[in-house]
Amino acid sequence: MNAGIISSRYADAFLRYVLETGGGERVRVQAERLLKNPEDFKASELEPELARLASLLAKNGRMGLVRFVLRGFLDRYAESRGVMPARITTAIPLEKEEEAELVRLMENQCGGRVEASSQTDPSIVGGFILEVGGSIMDASVRRQMELIRKKIVQDNNRIV
Repeated sequence: MNAGIISSRYADAFLRYVLETGGGERVRVQAERLLKNPEDFKASELEPELARLASLLAKNGRMGLVRFVLRGFLDRYAESRGVMPARITTAIPLEKEEEAELVRLMENQCGGRVEASSQTDPSIVGGFILEVGGSIMDASVRRQMELIRKKIVQDNNRIV
């Protein structure tokens, strides 16, 4: 069976379980931290719901899917709250006002509430990369340079 299908089923079931226990926000916060820094956690520090998920995945030989399951859970949890998660990547840190303006523009475009996290990646040189839902808008200088390079290679390799 496909790993995407399997992790999706675990994520769906885990979301239902977390919503039943009422620990959604606690689990969301810890799942996000766990995805960012998995080595910072000990099994004894996990929320009970996450500990139970880890136990189930280990029992079924599916620990290799834990990142996919947690990412799927986080996406589904945000959707259940009517929130679209977004990630903004820039070469230098954004000012709070700039980030707020981007979030406002995304909310107007998406027609719903957007929760954005921002990160920096100097390798994009300038511009930004915006990920909302399953869509990516790459307006980085690095991407523009790649497009120009491909165009030059394509133009210079054609037969005259």
